[in-house]
Amino acid sequence: MTQKAVIFDFDGTIADTVDALVSIANRLALEFGYIQITPEELTLLRNLNSREIIKYSGISIFKIPFLVKKVKSELKSKIQELKPIEGMKEALTILKNDGHRLGIITSNSQENVTAFLKANDLDNLFEFIQSGVTIFGKTTIINNVLRQKHLKPQEVIYVGDETRDVEASKKANIKVVAVSWGFNSQEILSKENPNFLINHPRELLEVIKNC
Repeated sequence: MTQKAVIFDFDGTIADTVDALVSIANRLALEFGYIQITPEELTLLRNLNSREIIKYSGISIFKIPFLVKKVKSELKSKIQELKPIEGMKEALTILKNDGHRLGIITSNSQENVTAFLKANDLDNLFEFIQSGVTIFGKTTIINNVLRQKHLKPQEVIYVGDETRDVEASKKANIKVVAVSWGFNSQEILSKENPNFLINHPRELLEVIKNC
């Protein structure tokens, strides 16, 4: 089996943060001038890509960097209460024991991610955590990580729960595994034509084994 570098998104992929993020977003809606997310609207939003979500919400694009910063700050107080997606800890441990290199690329803060990993005994599994992606994609940061870690695109697999993860991975010429347990729905993810689309972390083991 060829050892791979498996790079994960954090929110919604490793950590079960969607409900917490929706709650924070609703608290900040009035301050930043966008509509609150009802359960019905959350179902709708799960079937939209990043650009469509921004358009639907009505938020000014100029306010988004400030909103992202505020959300990260608000999440800090909750981060140690949050748990991994069911089955993710076991899958990550097996991948690490099989000799694969594991990393995280996230729009969340490195401080939040590190605190979460430590609280859930996952902090010994990851070689790197790279924070600070753009709203519309992660291609630049993926390419930076490949260069810094001396990784060839064919050795790398990205795992994420949003359409922008699929889009960024394709632009970076790496394989991408879309997961249906996070923010975006299986339906909208499948339209992006990821290399793989899985419904449980244990399926990731078979995907990586056969890549």
